Amino acid sequence: MANPKEMLAQLMQLDGAMCAALVDYQSGMLLESVGSGVDLEVAAAGNTEVVRAKMKTMKALNIEGGIEDMLITLTTQYHIMRPVAKHEGLFIYFVLDRARSNLAMARRRLLEAESATTL
Repeated sequence: MANPKEMLAQLMQLDGAMCAALVDYQSGMLLESVGSGVDLEVAAAGNTEVVRAKMKTMKALNIEGGIEDMLITLTTQYHIMRPVAKHEGLFIYFVLDRARSNLAMARRRLLEAESATTL
C-alpha cells in the first residue's frame, strides 16, 4: 500500500467493513475517508477527543509506550482507532458491522495497513 487512499480501500475489503478514515488528531480534521454508515466528519472530530484524552491520561499516570489501538464496542458495531506510528498526530479510524466482522482479523488487517502506510 503506497498511500492513504489505497490503505483505506484495502481495509474496506474485509467482511463487515462499513467505513474507514485517516484523521489528524491534532486538528481533528478528516484527511481521507471511504465507506458509509457513519458521519465521518463528526466521528473524526469526536474520536480525536478520545485519542487525546487517553494520551493525556497515560502521560498523567507516567505510562510509558504508546497506544496500539483503541476499541469501542457498540451493540451493532466495532469502532477501532489506531495511531499511525510512523506519522505522529495521525490515526486510522475503522468501523465494522459487529454481526458480519471478525474482530481479530480486523485488528490484524489494521496493523498491517498501518505498518505499510506511506504518506
